[in-house]
Amino acid sequence: MRIRSALAVAATTAVAAGTLAAVAVPAQAAEYSSALKVKGVQYDAPGRDSNSCSSGNTKSEYLTIKNYSRSTTVNLKGYVVKDAAGNRFVFKTNHYLQPGDYVKLRGGRGTDSDAGNVVYRQNCNFLWNNDRDTIYLYKPSGSRADVHAYTKSANDRDGNGYITYHG
Repeated sequence: MRIRSALAVAATTAVAAGTLAAVAVPAQAAEYSSALKVKGVQYDAPGRDSNSCSSGNTKSEYLTIKNYSRSTTVNLKGYVVKDAAGNRFVFKTNHYLQPGDYVKLRGGRGTDSDAGNVVYRQNCNFLWNNDRDTIYLYKPSGSRADVHAYTKSANDRDGNGYITYHG
């Protein structure tokens, strides 16, 4: 609220002074210019949470990243996914997404597959909190490609543990 008031005062002052000034916009309000965006997240895996590598359900927790470009193929190598607590996953190998294609970044251990559109974190601990969290997607350059904060009560009205972004 105070930020918006300060921005309005700065803009009014700049106009009154006869100058055109660029006014900073808070980062969370910006739409990032990136072909890759978070399409959705299964933040609460179905069933009772268990991060056991042999019998747990961490593979059922996943993040879907989609290439929204109409003409550019994007290599995921070097992209980083993080949560609010700083847990992170780096795409270390080549994984190409054609225009309109997607990949599911799953918890647990498994074999990555371009044909199956899946990459495993090779870690059986859950990444996303069941009540609230923030999802960050960074480009290999370190610039932010996309970000989404969620709360179970505000964003998952049907209670199925899945939230869709960017349609």
